[in-house]
Amino acid sequence: MLDQVKQIILVLSGKGGVGKSTVSTQLALTLKEKGFKVGLLDIDLCGPSVPYILNLEGQNIHQGPEGWIPVYLDKEQRLGVMSIGFLLNSRNDAVVWRGPKKTSMIKQFLEDVCWQDLDFLVIDTPPGTSDEHITVMENLRQVQHCSAVIVTTPQEVSIEDVRKEITFCRKTNIPILGIIENMSGYECPTCCHCTNIFSSGGGKSLAEIAKLPFLGTLPIDPRVGQLAGKGLPAVREIPEATTSKVFNEIVSQLAGMVSNGT
Repeated sequence: MLDQVKQIILVLSGKGGVGKSTVSTQLALTLKEKGFKVGLLDIDLCGPSVPYILNLEGQNIHQGPEGWIPVYLDKEQRLGVMSIGFLLNSRNDAVVWRGPKKTSMIKQFLEDVCWQDLDFLVIDTPPGTSDEHITVMENLRQVQHCSAVIVTTPQEVSIEDVRKEITFCRKTNIPILGIIENMSGYECPTCCHCTNIFSSGGGKSLAEIAKLPFLGTLPIDPRVGQLAGKGLPAVREIPEATTSKVFNEIVSQLAGMVSNGT
């Protein structure tokens, strides 16, 4: 199924609560806005938030002749989504599974979903370097054009965990596109002034130390938070926001990768 995907992008972080799902969904939405055909795979089995963020809760997955059919956000079928959240009766249902069952479900998501022709498949992952990540890496080992985006917050405790994620990627030979520093300061929705609540610059410093590209700094913006549950792209709804500008820049880089076939 993944042979028809031009680029696979893993959104990773060693730390929970850094905004991976928000980054994954806004990245996928921005790619769609730029005219690409996109898939979004949510493999955070214990915390599947993508259906909620995209306002797709309550949708059902159907079995087609070639495999599972994704849930599409739009009639043109330019953004398909797959998540275990579609298999649960309620957002409050807990997934209490041991490693082997998680492994089996992720393998199904990677092997049995009929994505058709995709420019990009964005994979939203859980935090850490556990069973889910190992399963993904093993299944993508033979897939070309797979790379990772690392998400961190500027605080030191997050930076330390993200270092481990970088080591994990290098040990498993997954190329890293770069690092995004999320929740860096608070951007006032009225005057667009950014105030550093905790700290800033940690992600950029880590990128310099690890000799990786720094993809940009995303502030806390209440307007982006208000888009959660609506499935709307920040680049269209609030184009003047720093978040929108950063995602536009990231997508421009990714577009170059596809056109160059790298």
